[in-house]
Amino acid sequence: MGPGSVRNCALGRDDKERAPDMPTSHGPLRVGVGGPVGSGKTALMDLLCKSMRERYDIAAITNDIYTKWDAEFLVRSGSLTPDRIAGVETGGCPHTAIREDASMNLAAVADMRAKFPDLDLVLIESGGDNLAATFSPELADLTIYVIDVAAGDKIPSKGGPGITRSDLLVINKIDLAPHVGASLEKMDTDARRMRGERPFVMTNLKKSDGLDRIISFIETKGGLRSQGKVKAG
Repeated sequence: MGPGSVRNCALGRDDKERAPDMPTSHGPLRVGVGGPVGSGKTALMDLLCKSMRERYDIAAITNDIYTKWDAEFLVRSGSLTPDRIAGVETGGCPHTAIREDASMNLAAVADMRAKFPDLDLVLIESGGDNLAATFSPELADLTIYVIDVAAGDKIPSKGGPGITRSDLLVINKIDLAPHVGASLEKMDTDARRMRGERPFVMTNLKKSDGLDRIISFIETKGGLRSQGKVKAG
C-alpha cells in the first residue's frame, strides 16, 4: 500500500449515505485526534486547519498536562487566528480529560461555539497510548488515531481501542521505514487484520502525502458542506 492510500471502505457507499446525518444537535462536527507523543498529531492538526479553513469555519482545541505547548505551536504556525485555538491544561493524564471526564473539553467547545456560532468543525487533540487515547462519544463524533512507523512495525498488531476502534487510523512517517527497518507491508497486513472493515491511511505528513485522503474522509464521513468561508491564520 503506497503513500496516501486508504482502504476502499473509508469512502464506501454506506458512508456517503450516512454522511448528511453526521452533524448533530450539539452543533459543529467534532473530530478527535489522538495518538502517542511524537506520532504527528499536532502536525496533522496544523495541516488540517490550514487546508480546510478556506472552506469551513474551524476551531482547534489541544490537551496537555501542565502546559499549552501544542496550542502555542498552532498559534506560532498560523494554523488559525489565535482566538480560534484553545489549550486545555488537564493537570493529569490528557486521555482522562477526553474520556472519563470530558467536562473541560466540553466547556472549551462551548466557549468556541459562543464566540463563533457558525462553526462547522472543531478539531480536538489529545495524547495517550494505544489503550488509553479513546474519545468519549459525548465529546467526539469522529476519531482519528495517529501512529508512526519509527515506533516499529509491530504497533498495529498490538491492538487497543486506538488501533482497532478509531474511525480512521493514520500510519505516519512512512518515509522512515527503510531507516528504522520497518516493513510497511507488515503494518498494512496487521492493520487490516486488527481493524476489519475500518479504514486506515499511510502518510508522510512532513510532505503532506496522504493529507488529501484524510480530509476527504472527514468531509465524507462527517457530512461537511463547504461554506466558502475564509479563516486565515
